[in-house]
Amino acid sequence: MKTLPEPVDEVVVKLLRLANTKLPGDIGWALEAAAGWETGEIASTQLGAIMENVKKAEHLGLPMCQDTGIPVFYVRGKFDSSIAAEISKGVERATRIIPLRPNTVDPLTRENFGFNLGQGMPIIHFIPTGDDFTEITVLPKGAGSENMTRLGMLNPADGVAGVKRFVLDSVLDAGGRPCPPSIVGVGIGGTSDRCVEMAKEALLSPLDSENPDPVLAKLEEELFVAINSSGLGPMGLGGSTTSLGVKVRKAACHTASLPVAVNIGCWATRRASARMTSDGVEYSQGVEL
Repeated sequence: MKTLPEPVDEVVVKLLRLANTKLPGDIGWALEAAAGWETGEIASTQLGAIMENVKKAEHLGLPMCQDTGIPVFYVRGKFDSSIAAEISKGVERATRIIPLRPNTVDPLTRENFGFNLGQGMPIIHFIPTGDDFTEITVLPKGAGSENMTRLGMLNPADGVAGVKRFVLDSVLDAGGRPCPPSIVGVGIGGTSDRCVEMAKEALLSPLDSENPDPVLAKLEEELFVAINSSGLGPMGLGGSTTSLGVKVRKAACHTASLPVAVNIGCWATRRASARMTSDGVEYSQGVEL
């Protein structure tokens, strides 16, 4: 969908509306496929309720989940420092008019800042490139899934088997709290902070996109099968659909390190992107950083 050039704050409002009220197509297709292969009665009922909720949210233009999360932004291409203030303005407007639940609080006093702002908010990752566009991507992240984030500093001798074990244990320990069927983002390598970042960035990859790294593609498939063989099921109530997809990213790391991070996205792993050029703004939900 392409529109005429717009102010950044208006683009942010439209992005947050799109992300919160319409499930990305690849996730919707994965849910429908899961409903087709799921044989458990309770699991099938849960999947049916999820898909009905998705349809109503899009039809009514209302958020598909009461926890509209904390918006995490990725800004790529060309931009200047003023874009941060414009994104903040857009978040405040979106919170008022969509509306979004004001989720940001002081971590110690628990005072609510209102409008999803406050110290350090919104979270914006800047990725400068030589491209002739500005691309803003948003990943609204609810607490139920974000609280299940795990980082493990494994022994290099643990190898691939250790990585698999850590990911599977993380998903099973999370149980039904991140509202499965989930999308499991995995980061391997880098430093501890970069590893956690990669796990979250992995949630932006469309489920129907193929990992260009054959080793990671094989790992994704093996983890997907293992997680869905666990029997955890939708909402942790049992069944063969615990995950809709597994996405893995990696970076080089120290010879004495093997960092692994898991970031889980609930069934409503919401995302949207806008690419701004002099010709206009193009919106999509098939995001890939």
